[in-house]
Amino acid sequence: MTQKKLFLLYFIQMKKRYIILLTLVVLLAAAYFWFTRDTREINVLVFSKTAAFRHESIAAGKAAILALGKQHGFSVDTTENSEVFNEKSLRKYNVIVFLNTTGNVLDDAQQLEMNRWVQAGGGFVGIHAAADTEYEWPWYGELVGAYFNGHPNDPNVRDAVVKVVDKNHGSTKHLPAEWKRTDEWYNYKDIRPEINVLLNLDEKSYEGGTNGDNHPIAWYRDFDGGRTWYTGLGHTNEMYSDPEFIQLLWGGIEYAAGPGVPVDYNNSRVAPEENRFQKVVLEFNLNEPMELDMLPGEDVLFVERRGDIKLYKKAENKVKLVTKFPVFSDLEDGLLGLAVDPDYEKIIGFTCSYSPVGNEAVQRLSRFVFRGDSLERASEKIVLTVNTQREQCCHSGGSVEFGPDRLLYLSVGDNTSPRETGYGPMDERPGKSPWDAQKSSANTNDLRGKILRIKPEDDGTYSIPQGNLFTDAKQGRPEIYVMGARNPFRISIDQKTGFLYWGDVGPDAGKDSVGFGSKGYDELNQAKKAGNYGWPYFIGNNFPYNDYDYATNKSGPLYDPKKPVNNSPNNTGAKELPEAMPPLYYYPYTPSSEFPLVGEGGRNAMAGPVFYKDRFPESTRRFPDYYDKKLFTYDWMRGWVMAVTLDDKGDYVRMERFLPSMMFNNLVDVVFSPAGDIYALEYGTNWFSQNMDARLIHLTYSSANRVPVASAHADKTIGKTPLTVKFNGDATVDPDGDDLKYEWNFGDGETSAEKNPVHEYKKPGEYKVSFSVSDPSGEKASKELLVIAGNDLPELEINFTGNRKFYWDNMKFDYSVQVRDSEDGSMGNGIDPKAITFTADYLARGKDVTEVIQGHQANMEASANLVGKTLYENSDCKSCHHATEKSVGPSIKQIADKYAGNEAAVKVLIEKVIKGGSGVWGDLMMSPHPQLSTDDTEKMIRYMLSMNSKGVQAGLPYQGSYTLNKHKPTEKEGTYIFTASYTDKGANGIKPLTATKVIALSYPLIGADQFSEKKKAQTFKVTKDIFPAVEKEMTIVLPNHEGLMRYKDIDLTSVGQIKIGAAVAPNYFSGGTIDIFIDDENGKKIGSGVLSIGLTDLGFKELPIPISEVTGSHDLIVKVNCTDPSKMFGGIATLEFIKRK
Repeated sequence: MTQKKLFLLYFIQMKKRYIILLTLVVLLAAAYFWFTRDTREINVLVFSKTAAFRHESIAAGKAAILALGKQHGFSVDTTENSEVFNEKSLRKYNVIVFLNTTGNVLDDAQQLEMNRWVQAGGGFVGIHAAADTEYEWPWYGELVGAYFNGHPNDPNVRDAVVKVVDKNHGSTKHLPAEWKRTDEWYNYKDIRPEINVLLNLDEKSYEGGTNGDNHPIAWYRDFDGGRTWYTGLGHTNEMYSDPEFIQLLWGGIEYAAGPGVPVDYNNSRVAPEENRFQKVVLEFNLNEPMELDMLPGEDVLFVERRGDIKLYKKAENKVKLVTKFPVFSDLEDGLLGLAVDPDYEKIIGFTCSYSPVGNEAVQRLSRFVFRGDSLERASEKIVLTVNTQREQCCHSGGSVEFGPDRLLYLSVGDNTSPRETGYGPMDERPGKSPWDAQKSSANTNDLRGKILRIKPEDDGTYSIPQGNLFTDAKQGRPEIYVMGARNPFRISIDQKTGFLYWGDVGPDAGKDSVGFGSKGYDELNQAKKAGNYGWPYFIGNNFPYNDYDYATNKSGPLYDPKKPVNNSPNNTGAKELPEAMPPLYYYPYTPSSEFPLVGEGGRNAMAGPVFYKDRFPESTRRFPDYYDKKLFTYDWMRGWVMAVTLDDKGDYVRMERFLPSMMFNNLVDVVFSPAGDIYALEYGTNWFSQNMDARLIHLTYSSANRVPVASAHADKTIGKTPLTVKFNGDATVDPDGDDLKYEWNFGDGETSAEKNPVHEYKKPGEYKVSFSVSDPSGEKASKELLVIAGNDLPELEINFTGNRKFYWDNMKFDYSVQVRDSEDGSMGNGIDPKAITFTADYLARGKDVTEVIQGHQANMEASANLVGKTLYENSDCKSCHHATEKSVGPSIKQIADKYAGNEAAVKVLIEKVIKGGSGVWGDLMMSPHPQLSTDDTEKMIRYMLSMNSKGVQAGLPYQGSYTLNKHKPTEKEGTYIFTASYTDKGANGIKPLTATKVIALSYPLIGADQFSEKKKAQTFKVTKDIFPAVEKEMTIVLPNHEGLMRYKDIDLTSVGQIKIGAAVAPNYFSGGTIDIFIDDENGKKIGSGVLSIGLTDLGFKELPIPISEVTGSHDLIVKVNCTDPSKMFGGIATLEFIKRK
């Protein structure tokens, strides 16, 4: 072979090797790039809704993030519509950016959806004012990592040096060690210690910092199943064209995206959707339900305050009356609590707390045998008796619960009147014991104001378990587990740990007092062991009261929670008391900075159960794993339920709203069923009365096919016969979108499968209407209504002259009440004006309405008793029973005094009137009255019993003049409440119906933030931290040029001037003109004014604006024009309506 051929052969072989090698290199490179490529799919939602200050740079921020998306290949959507916060919309995104959001931008349901999305693995990015958002949502505070706490002023934008703390993070690795920038530098509060700081602000490089050396300005952390990244930069437009800031922002988005996979809602950490829960009404129209417990077979036993014991039979889906138990039910006493014995199969009984009839002022704890759905009355064993006083209301407690090891707990209120003071009641003057809680709560030798713990024995006695507060009887009663309680109305025991929980309803003072001490708080307490919880010396987080001397009206020193001492002459126990224990959480009438989620307003804290998933069999009904080990608490007045997370030691971690969209009507007791869902009692809207919305409910959960949500309405539910009712089920929905079947049962034997039927009731009667819906899987839901045919509801009006919204000092309220009734007639023609009840009350903010409502209730009962009075006067009873003087028989007053508070006597007296009898008042025989119906006889008896010596609160005449002078000149939040009521005589066998009208007149000042509409204006919350001149936290309105606010239904009758209260600062606000219109922004102008802001004006100014004479209610439009259109007008805080002279 020639050399040339050898070379050619070599070349060919080498070429083949080269090609093979090259192919391998290409394949390896392709494999490398395939396996190292960025497989993440990032989908970003930019949310920039503002409910307070609005940053001009929002538009620049959106543009910058959209550009980042194009540069790095991720999708970006922008919105200011909070309706997108639902699972269907949010599951598309794995990153949400809060771009300069401010204020409360999400409602309760949307907050839950945001929470669920993060738990499903979502990543959050917060920019600048994201820390000035959702202050009342604690979970968000943890998510964002800190809250805004002011910034430098004059100017607010300035140069500063930012120091890089973490150079290894993807968002900061490109930055120099010290990075000088111009921006608005936030100070922060509530900085979470768990955050990983990326950038720190050097406060030595500028003026106005308040965080010192620890002043983070960017950070990140893994949080609650997702990731969160935040930077405080981003106020100015210029920042969003700064390459280094943009790279910082991209690094934050990249971190938040994590693995770049879709969020996973199947993670057990995720809170369930609300629509997997349903509130099923099992019974309604209850009469003050108090407490319930479970029986085998998932039957429910519950009690009502006036003595009824009722049983819900699950197999029959019906409630039956077990017995009417005789109780003393005046004040707040009655049948208060019930607990089924945990060893029910053996014991076959339950324990209840009640106030016995008669003259003995006691509360009893008794055990009864309950067999065959019947109470064996003779089986009563009185376990424990608590001595009380019945001279004055209030605070009875009465909750009964069994804990682990069959230990029995009983709560007892302080049995002390709240009338004298809204602070700690400690009136030591002779004869004032009912006003001194030191006799009870702080008395180690008294069982009131306590939670007792005993071990019931089989013979009806009890023994004392180890671990109670006093081991030596000389120190205190051995039954006491917790002392220092005010009104521990509902208690709960953790069935695993044995920890005791209770809500303690606090006093009514709305403000701290220099002479008396702390304002009022409600407490949610936890006792891991026996202890003293401070009342009446401390409230809230052991905030003290003064040792006030009511005899001299002099204030002494504040009590010491470390060493409380009881020196009251009403104390029969130890003087030196155990150290006061703090609550789990606490809150006043006003917003709580410590626990903002609780809101504000009336308060009535309650403790519910702790959920443990392993205590219940696994099923689609059992509550989701998410709630495992969470404590459920609730507030009767505010209507919320909280799921409280505790750590392994049982210490508080956080709370969150449970089913925030579901309405509860004064929850009064909550228990878990054997299946792991909830049964509960709702007390209903009106106090001390039977309520249509007082209900036994079953709160169900479905982890599989979701149950339909039934909704039933009627255009009328009361009227004379024939009564035509239009029923409506349009609001019924199925969460899974299934087709539904409908069934109405009208309660008179007639049914309909239509969704919106019309039905006529021809005969008088009370008809329970049931509306049922079912889906293809057989899941059912139902709603019930009550229709009363045969008696029309009275028509009642309060006619009066003058302003119908506001009051002024010493204003005359000239009024007349008019009533018409289809059956009774009209005023003077069938209706006696004396049958009309009219009352007037003044409520300062924070005053406990219990006393007022009891007064109203007494008057309404008096009105209803006039029906009985009419029957009495038209019978032969008055010939033997005169009103006040003894005749052949006792006087009505004697009868009333003898049987005062004895509900059981009503039944006995009815029988005696109808059948006759003798022996109680002497030897004379009372003749029988078989012609009287039981119903009419009961009306007469109740009228007679209403005439006891105690009497009722005096009402006002049905027409007249009332002077509004009950308020103090300094009170600017009070309300006069006028209530008129009339109870008809009943008709066609239908019970009497009561019509009530209420007029409320408020102090003539409203917050500027109470608008119904605003344009070119934003709100801003002002605190003492931000603006020391403010007396209390308030929200002001910041209108821009041509901004306006609309206030609906403002009665301008007798108003001569509107005084505008405004915050002014020359560097920020320009002032200008204010024009006031009615009905429409281009409508009639009724007044104008000019707000001038000088160079030295800093603080609050008042601008009085005279207005034209206007009568009646109108929409009020306040429109501004700024002197400098580039600045805001000012901070409008209040509108005060001054009476025309």
